[in-house]
Amino acid sequence: MSESQNPKTQTAGGGMSRRNVLVKMGLALNALAGALLGIPILGYVLSGFSKPKKVMEWIDLGSIEQFPEGETRLAVYKNPFTRPWDGETIQIPCWVRRIDGEKFQVFAINCTHLGCPVRWFQGSHLFMCPCHGGVFYEDGKRASGPPERGLYEYEFKVERGMLSVKGGSLPTLGDPLTTKNCPGTMKPVSSKDEKLFAIEAPPPSNVPVSHAGGHGGKAC
Repeated sequence: MSESQNPKTQTAGGGMSRRNVLVKMGLALNALAGALLGIPILGYVLSGFSKPKKVMEWIDLGSIEQFPEGETRLAVYKNPFTRPWDGETIQIPCWVRRIDGEKFQVFAINCTHLGCPVRWFQGSHLFMCPCHGGVFYEDGKRASGPPERGLYEYEFKVERGMLSVKGGSLPTLGDPLTTKNCPGTMKPVSSKDEKLFAIEAPPPSNVPVSHAGGHGGKAC
């Protein structure tokens, strides 16, 4: 067989063999695919070394006249940071407690155990979680159940008779809205029990006290 008839020696484009052209095209496509797959993975890995920026802003809840003194009521605000597919989840409920005048407490609705929405019971002046039995006093402190801390509490302000909260992202144990209702000074219950209890102020006078373990400290 002559050299001109041997397919292995056929050339294309100025002396480059067809096989070399296909090999280089294959390598280029593989490199492109590797880059497209590798960039997101690299971004994910590097994101662990930097703390994400927390986006928050002041959100109006309405006039303070909507919240009578001495009562706790449900309010709903629209999350200002949304995506088209968020749907009804852009509506964020929260519990507003008006103590007196312009003194408020605004609690996130999610339980500090696994995030279920807590409910307010006016008769007992308690927040209760329907999922796993977490109970919180009216001031947000933990009363009993699985949660290890009190309710998450929004930062608020009152301007010209309007109540606003600083929101934009749901709180978590690792990133609560504020340090309020976090566990206090901790001490072990006993040498055989590693569970910690916070040394806190006593609960409201209208709520029965339930001491855990008989050590006089309320569990957080």
